[in-house]
Amino acid sequence: MGKIKFSVGYQLLEEGEIFSDIVEKYKNRIEEVYFPWLNLPSGRGPIAEKSGYINWSAQKQLEFELKKIKKMGIKLNLLLNASCWGENSLSINLANLVLSIIEYLKENTGIDSITTFSPLVAYIIKKNFKDIEVRASVNMRIGTIKAMEQVKELFDSFVMQREYNRDFERIEELKKWCNENEKKLSILVNSGCINFCSVQLFHDNVISHEVEVFSKANISEDIPGNCWNFYKNTENWKYLITGSWIRPEDLHYYENFFDTVKLATRINQNPERVIKAYYEERYDGNLLDLFEPSHSKILYPYIIENSKFPDNWFEKIIKCNKLCKNCSYCQEIFKKVLVKKF
Repeated sequence: MGKIKFSVGYQLLEEGEIFSDIVEKYKNRIEEVYFPWLNLPSGRGPIAEKSGYINWSAQKQLEFELKKIKKMGIKLNLLLNASCWGENSLSINLANLVLSIIEYLKENTGIDSITTFSPLVAYIIKKNFKDIEVRASVNMRIGTIKAMEQVKELFDSFVMQREYNRDFERIEELKKWCNENEKKLSILVNSGCINFCSVQLFHDNVISHEVEVFSKANISEDIPGNCWNFYKNTENWKYLITGSWIRPEDLHYYENFFDTVKLATRINQNPERVIKAYYEERYDGNLLDLFEPSHSKILYPYIIENSKFPDNWFEKIIKCNKLCKNCSYCQEIFKKVLVKKF
């Protein structure tokens, strides 16, 4: 059993399924559950509204489960991590909204920390709630000491820029600074996003305004330039294994740096499968199914078979100098792990 614990993302599951039951099953390795506040903008779409249809029982269900999770001794992390709040980005209205939500949660469910993209939101929380940890969102792309220095008065902890997940020299440098400055450092280990994605900020802003954006007649179903369009070209499939993700089998290499790591499970089709795989630090099957986004549909009928990665895979990539034009290792491995399954 590994030492690292998990921060897992709440999902409002289909009728008959309860996310807190999954948490209960793996609670000895779950440190925290992070959750959005209903239809507020966040790094994912709203959980209680879809195309104008509102699930009126969603708040009751969310609060019921948060109370249950808190009674297990597991911490709660509120997501206020939208990359854009539109016309309210610097407003007193936004400040008052944040204050009212936190006051409500403190009274009704409990709240331990908040993850945000907005320096204004971080400032409001630091000013008014000394007992709440303020965490910088992974989407802020904070991956240098200079970047952390710039906002160290606003944040107590940082989810490191994911592009450096396989760079132990960088991790060691950031961890040392955090220890010296009484800050915490964490990483997201199962992102399916392209490293240094050209359209990440554009995409994040679209998601922040998802209710407004997808209520319009849009130009296309897919966002131009994003990963889904990129991977429609089979020549680009090889880049699927050059991302920031960490296989469950390789999680133990990070024990000296992180007490807790973040698992993306808010929109995964099977969040228990993700948690179970990292809990057991072993997984046989389509590796893409553990990620957000997964891109599994694009590869169909092929999968990336996790059990086919060579034993020295991690030791090899952790020493990578990132000069891909001079190396074909990842392409060679991709050919081995790509399997026609159906």
